[in-house]
Parts: sequence; C-alpha cells; structure tokens
Amino acid sequence: MTSALDALFPSSPTKSSASTSKEDKSILGKEDFLSLLVAQMKNQDPLNPDDPTQFTAQLAQFSQLEQLFNLNGSMENLVSSFQNSDKLTALNTIGKEVAFKSDVLTFNGQPVTLGYSLDEEATDVSIALQKDGATVAVLKGEELNMGTHYITWDGLNSKGDAAGPGNYTILIKAKNTQGENMSVESIVRSIVTGADLDGTTGGTLLTGSGNVSFNTIFGVFDPTSKIDQEIADENG
Repeated sequence: MTSALDALFPSSPTKSSASTSKEDKSILGKEDFLSLLVAQMKNQDPLNPDDPTQFTAQLAQFSQLEQLFNLNGSMENLVSSFQNSDKLTALNTIGKEVAFKSDVLTFNGQPVTLGYSLDEEATDVSIALQKDGATVAVLKGEELNMGTHYITWDGLNSKGDAAGPGNYTILIKAKNTQGENMSVESIVRSIVTGADLDGTTGGTLLTGSGNVSFNTIFGVFDPTSKIDQEIADENG
C-alpha cells in the first residue's frame, strides 16, 4: 500500500502525473499530508494492518514536515522585517549626504565632495575631472595613507574659471611606496533628495549625482555638521 509520505512526495512520477503537475501548480501542505495519513489508516486491510513501526516513522516524518513549514514561515517573516527596516532607514537619509563608489560626478555649480580609497600607502594621488573627454581640473590628494579620504572641489577649472555644470568623469592615478601604479576606487558624496522604496533591496536613493541603491552606500553624513566632516577625515 502506498504510504502518505509517498503520495505527498512521489519518487518517480508517471507521465500522466507529470502532465497533471504542469497544469496544477498547487503544492501539498502539512494538512494534505495528515489527511492522506488518516485515509491510509481508515482503508488499511484489517487482516493485514500496516506495520506499527512504519506508522510511527510516518508520524515522525509528519512532525519534521510541520517543523519545516514553520521554519519556512519564520524565515519569510524575518526577511520581510529586514527589508522593511532597510526601507525605513533609507527614508532617514533624505536631506543627508551619502557616500558611494562612482566614477561619475554630477556638478551643479556648487562645491562638491569626492573621495578616493587606498588599499595601501601611496606617495602620489592625482584626481582628474574630465568632461566630454577633456580634462577640466586636476586635484591633488593630500592624504596618502591607507583608507578612504575626501577632498572638496570648488568648481574651478585649471585656469581658475568656473566650470560648467554637467557630468564629469573621475580618473584617479596613484603610485605606491615602490613607485608602482595603484588601483584606486573613486567615491562621490551627494545629498539625498528622495527615496524610491519599490523592490526588495532596501530601495533606491535619489541624489544630485543620480539614483543609488541604498545597499551600495557606505557612509551617511550631515552636510551642515562640521563634526561629521571631521570624523570622515579622521576615519579616512
């Protein structure tokens, strides 16, 4: 006689059952398992009853199945809670300045803060800002030790004139203490003007330098606070 567990999880479905599964996408749950188990007991042969050991094993399997369903439900609730928490945190960044890795800087005529991350100590860091393929300004990084450092661009080009608004490409060249070229990641800091909470990744932040996934930012600062700026410089 087919056991309740075999009916719930057939090991080798026939062609007809496979065809039926394509049409019916429903999944049997623990209530279905228990119903099958009760039906099996009711319809067993009185002259040849099922082995009590097998019945006990099926009850144990039912208990394990119930625990798995409960665990799955708990994990879904936990994931949902984390996602909602991220979205609430994303809302709290509105009006704040966030830092994220990017090689493009959006300039609107006001001084902007950008940065660079060093994996080791450097002897020279040069930051070129290019627009339409032409270098507009070159900044020198003064902080050369390992870590993340920030620098403010006043918006002036190499001639001392005001640069035009638009998107600028950030190109960074650096050399380590052995005189070898280093790979350096560029960083942009921008004010958050809004948050799009659609999706499951904590939402998308709307900034002056474009849209940024909340999960990709690694720093949040108060643009009006000198303390935040000092902490950022110290943690460089």
